[in-house]
Amino acid sequence: MSAELDDLYQSIILDHNRRPRNFRVMDDASAHAEGKNPLCGDQLTIWLKLEDDQISDVSFQGSGCAISKASASLMTAAIKGKSRGEAEQLFTKFHGVVTGVHPEDAESLGSLKALGGVSRFPLRVKCASLAWHAMHAALTQDDAVDAPVSTE
Repeated sequence: MSAELDDLYQSIILDHNRRPRNFRVMDDASAHAEGKNPLCGDQLTIWLKLEDDQISDVSFQGSGCAISKASASLMTAAIKGKSRGEAEQLFTKFHGVVTGVHPEDAESLGSLKALGGVSRFPLRVKCASLAWHAMHAALTQDDAVDAPVSTE
């Protein structure tokens, strides 16, 4: 990856960490889930408002490292307005990119590809995927989710 691309990706991550999008409690959510990563202390809650099969609103709140917060912010922006199925497909694709299993899918992720570099740092994969696993749990109505133990 070129230095310019690294700088761009770093800038996207820092921006979403400093000014997270959709960072708020949602009182009228139809689903929510909590995510915790006991290894590094990241914890967050994801709220979803589902209307029919569409995610009409999504928000998160919590604390964690820059990667965790930026990933949650980017995720909320990416899934708002998507159907449940589209959000699940995006989860699968994103997970494949950050774990390094399917790096070829990065180009189709838009600004989410900024987090693709974490695949080189296995402990950071858990930070990047925490919000995504919480979103998946909220969509499947599980009440809480812990950070994944493996990067498979």
